[in-house]
Amino acid sequence: MGQARSRSASLRYFDRVVHGDARSVLDRLPADSVHLAITSPPYNLKVPYRGYGDDRAPDEYLRWLKEVWQTLHRVLVPGGRFVLNVAPTSIKDFRPIHHDLSRDLRDLGYIMRTEIIWYKQTMGRRTAWGSWRSPSNPHIVPSWEYVLVFSKGQWKLSGDPAAVDITAREFETFSDGFWAIPPERRRDGHPAPFPEALIERLVKFYSYRGNVVLDMFAGTGTVAAVARRLGRHYLNIDSSREYCRLAADRIRGATPPPDAPIPAPPRSFALPA
Repeated sequence: MGQARSRSASLRYFDRVVHGDARSVLDRLPADSVHLAITSPPYNLKVPYRGYGDDRAPDEYLRWLKEVWQTLHRVLVPGGRFVLNVAPTSIKDFRPIHHDLSRDLRDLGYIMRTEIIWYKQTMGRRTAWGSWRSPSNPHIVPSWEYVLVFSKGQWKLSGDPAAVDITAREFETFSDGFWAIPPERRRDGHPAPFPEALIERLVKFYSYRGNVVLDMFAGTGTVAAVARRLGRHYLNIDSSREYCRLAADRIRGATPPPDAPIPAPPRSFALPA
């Protein structure tokens, strides 16, 4: 009874769209309350996000993200998963940001489980050949992104076997770490949205129905909308009020399964006091 009451109390913080700083919002969440976090952070490449200046000094950028990851670690349940999507940064000024981020996460005590190659199938649009047909200075054009997977404290995530919703065929497909999924074409005002197909795979593969799924750099709400549609609780955090408004509308339009009545977000973009 006490455990059920504690879970009910912690759920008051979820099924929401929250406008705010990622670290500050995470700091207010109950410990051991989130089962799966999925995010793609700002890339620090002067991308025109709304509500955030994407141009920190490189060391400051990594330090800032490490503080966010540290705060997230507290709110993950034992065995809770963190999925981090990050792209190669550029061609000419290549910085292996995925190595920097995975190093920082392992330093914080996260267990690195795997890396998935998300093949975005964008080679038909390539223009940056470098030295054409010459070894002088050819370019490798990144047609992929990394999906790095970590967990807190242990490999296993406890849960009710009856709350599993992945099929045998899906499990076989998703467990191959090369995921050919086209990028999202509909942007709805955001420069770099996730495709729903990518998030659906991650939610089904790494969580049970009824779990809590979080995105702390949520943009226009792909993670939360997919989580609600698949019968998971959600928390959508973003520093842009405009993105929060778009996310809330999108999440309300995602219909959960009839036997998993996940509520739509309230009108307020604040956490409860």
